[in-house]
This record gives sequence, C-alpha cells and structure tokens, in this order.
Amino acid sequence: MNEITTYRMMFYKRNFIKKPILRISIASNDWLYSFFVGFIGIFLISFSPIINAATENQLEEIRSAAEIFVQGQVEKPSTGILDIKAAALDSRIRATDCPTPLQVTAPGRQSRSGNITVLVECEEDGWRVYVPVKTKLMMPLVVAVRPLNRGTIISEDDLHIELTDVNLSRGSGFSSTEKLIGSRIKRSVRHGDTISSNDICLVCRNDEVIIKATQSGLSIITKGTALNDGALGEQVKVKNNKSNRIIDGTITNVGEVSVNF
Repeated sequence: MNEITTYRMMFYKRNFIKKPILRISIASNDWLYSFFVGFIGIFLISFSPIINAATENQLEEIRSAAEIFVQGQVEKPSTGILDIKAAALDSRIRATDCPTPLQVTAPGRQSRSGNITVLVECEEDGWRVYVPVKTKLMMPLVVAVRPLNRGTIISEDDLHIELTDVNLSRGSGFSSTEKLIGSRIKRSVRHGDTISSNDICLVCRNDEVIIKATQSGLSIITKGTALNDGALGEQVKVKNNKSNRIIDGTITNVGEVSVNF
C-alpha cells in the first residue's frame, strides 16, 4: 500500500466506524434501581420535619416559651394583675419537635410594657419564629365617677378606685384618694378616666397659701401667694405677702407649702 491509500483507510475508520456505546438500563439492573429509590427516600425522610408545617402542639409550645420569657422580663407589682398573652401564630410556619429547649430572646431595644416581639428558635433544627406578645398591667388607680370640669374642687364622692390598664392611663395615676381630696381640677376629666398629677393642682397659681417655715424645731407660719401650679410633694414658687420675697417651697397639703431654713 502506498502512503495515500493508508491515509484513506485511517480517515474512514475514524469517521465512519462507530464505537460501541456502553448503555446501562436501570430497569435491567435491579440493585441500582433499589439503591436510587432508597437514597431518595432517606433524603426526603431526613428533611421532612422542615418541609412539614408546624402542628398545633408545636405552635402552642412556641407561644408558651414566648410567654414564659416575657414573664421573666416584666416586673410584677405587689398589687395588681399582670396579663401576658402571645399572639396566634400562622399554622403554615415550619417548625419541629426541637430536641433541646427552645431559645428565646428579645431582639433590639424594646419597651417591656405594651407589645413585645420575641424570637423563638431551635438551633439544632435550624428554624426561628418571631412571636408578638402583649402585656397588660392592671393596677388599682383612682378614676373619676363623673365628669370633672376645670376649676372643680375634688371631693371624696367624685372618686373611685378600680383596676385600670396602666398602658391606657394618662400620666402617673394615684393609688389612694387621700392625696386628691381638696385639690382643684385644672384640666377637664371625663367619667371613667384615671386622674393623673397633670390633671390637678393641690396648690394652684395665684392661690393664697399657708407658708410653714421650720428651723431647729422652731416653726413660723405666714401667708403667701403661689406663683405656679403643683401637686403633692412638688416644689412651687411662693411670694411672701409680708416681705414680697419669692421662695421655693414643697407642697405638703391643700393650700399649704413647707419651707426649710
């Protein structure tokens, strides 16, 4: 054979004679088919807790964990009722029966009164849920039993003590009626509203007051005029009617100011 003929034969074999292709049929190889199906089954079983939606028991466990956490964060008063309730959760959330106790935190800077959002998570199974929790602190506070207009002098019949949601009350309220009897309403109060220190003045501007000055057991009593409003225990400026001197005094009773020299 000459060189040209040899080249033609090599070209023919390379381009026209097909090499056998190895074909494996899963149907004809039972062991391979079984292995393939078994592997997929194990994979799905391993991840089925993540795929499935949370059960009612799992949702209740999440809510309970959130409520217990908030109970430890909010200080319960000696008197009153503290109600803590987690919001209902979407049944479509994904959760598992966590193999370890659920971890609960309060992300960010949040007030410990009113509504709090806490994070409940299971680190082992890799899921987390944000749970809104509502707190309601009911305290015995003084409320008005009838509308009290500006300028009204408060009497015992105007007041009543009842459990009130602190989050809905206006300002700082009073737990006793004794500190309010004889004070004057400076901002109208509706029936059922709590009475706060901003609503009343035990000493009001331009009122004539008694000034009690004490020093080393010696007491001096004189009259003066209040230059601003104030409630029990607050300081007000008072003008001595005899000397016209302006002094700072502490309100100790209706129309009474105490000064220490």
